Amino acid sequence: MPEKVSSVLEENIARIRKLFGNDRTVKLHRLQPQAVADVRCCLVFVDGMVDSLRINQSITRPISLLREVPPRGASVMDFLQYQVLQANEAQTEETVEAVLRGLLYGDTVLFVDGCGKALILGSKGFAKRGIAEPAGETYLKGPREGFVEPLLHNLAMLRRRLRTTALKLEYFTLGTVTKTDCCLCYLEGQVDRNALAQLRKRLSGIAIDGVFDSNYIAELVRDARWSPFRTTGTTERPDVVAAKLLEGRIALLVDGSPVALTVPHVFLEQFQSGEDYYVDVFFAGINRVLRVSGFVAAISVLPLYLSLVAFHQAFMPLPLILSVAKARQGVPFPILLEALLLSLAFDILREAGARTPSSVGQSLSVVGGLVIGQAAVDARLVSVPVLIIVAVSSICSLITPKLKAATLLCRTVLMFLAVWFGIYGVLLGCIGILLLLSEQRSFGVSYFAGLPLQQCGSAEDSVIRPPYWAMKRFGRFLADRAPNKRRGL
Repeated sequence: MPEKVSSVLEENIARIRKLFGNDRTVKLHRLQPQAVADVRCCLVFVDGMVDSLRINQSITRPISLLREVPPRGASVMDFLQYQVLQANEAQTEETVEAVLRGLLYGDTVLFVDGCGKALILGSKGFAKRGIAEPAGETYLKGPREGFVEPLLHNLAMLRRRLRTTALKLEYFTLGTVTKTDCCLCYLEGQVDRNALAQLRKRLSGIAIDGVFDSNYIAELVRDARWSPFRTTGTTERPDVVAAKLLEGRIALLVDGSPVALTVPHVFLEQFQSGEDYYVDVFFAGINRVLRVSGFVAAISVLPLYLSLVAFHQAFMPLPLILSVAKARQGVPFPILLEALLLSLAFDILREAGARTPSSVGQSLSVVGGLVIGQAAVDARLVSVPVLIIVAVSSICSLITPKLKAATLLCRTVLMFLAVWFGIYGVLLGCIGILLLLSEQRSFGVSYFAGLPLQQCGSAEDSVIRPPYWAMKRFGRFLADRAPNKRRGL
């Protein structure tokens, strides 16, 4: 049974001091108006998490200047809440757990002698990052706003874009220690009900000590946990979340994290960008084709080259065979080991460039690749053709950053198959990847949903984005729509 707030003021003060010990950030401020001796109060707040000016003007000053005696028979707590205090957020709590939760999140707690309740007053004032464009999702055109860490700020940005009562917000907490606030967002009448029921069920089964980022939840609720292809989408942009809600998806926001989760998440979304909807339709179509082509090239170019060199020299022109043989003279490593070492070197340089300060990170990646590649060729450790193929494959993988892990794993597996079984191994590996993707689902939705070959009626906005006036379906494929209703009209 939860512990209740005492009606004796000194017992509540003693309990707070016992819980926090010698914590100097927890402040206790006694208040007793001179004109009303019967009213004895104590304010409790955490220094650094509250707005001191708001406390002084809305709480401390009205109580100190109190001249009116509470009506006989009326609760002193109700009298202060409704007639004295000027706080716009105020609610009473009876349990110690609820009091501590508000206290530790920047609210001020008011204890009144003789009242078995505590008044939680909104006074949050902790430092927070300003709204700016996410560094990982920069656009040439379109909004420049990105999510920040406080949950309420993110919900406000989402509310400003979806000004409808159909937007539903479901609050809950995760983490037995951190008590992290989370929020499910969806549009009533648009949401995929099956996906919503599955997500609620999986969230209710989470048992974890702390949640500090949305990825904690993503790993616990996702389908196909061992697959390199994610089944939960991530974004830091409120405009992207709003658009996905209109398509029948569900968004999950976590307090303390600027990254929102969106489900269901399908394979097609890996190649789509929010900027596609802010630029010319032809330019957006070219960009999407480049992303798809880049992913295919990133996982297949190097394995195909290895299979040709190791097994199928007859498929190569004679001048190319002679050129490759001449380049490999003096190279001490097998071609598979040579390709793996070069791929590892490029991945190390890419990671080093991403982790170093932005002023030198890009230069480090470019200069490091040139210097190491040229030095390796001059030392006869690697051959020039393999260096070129690995560079092309690595550059193509950068065009789809959301598939970075999947690209690396698929390419490595196909490289081994290419050396062992030739081009037949590469084809079998590609078929295996397609089978894995075709069997994979995201909250009841096929991972290939939206592709023309999977759902002919839902392929309007797929590999190519059509003009808005040509979209006859309102949304893509997740929720039921009126068949003749046009988007944006």
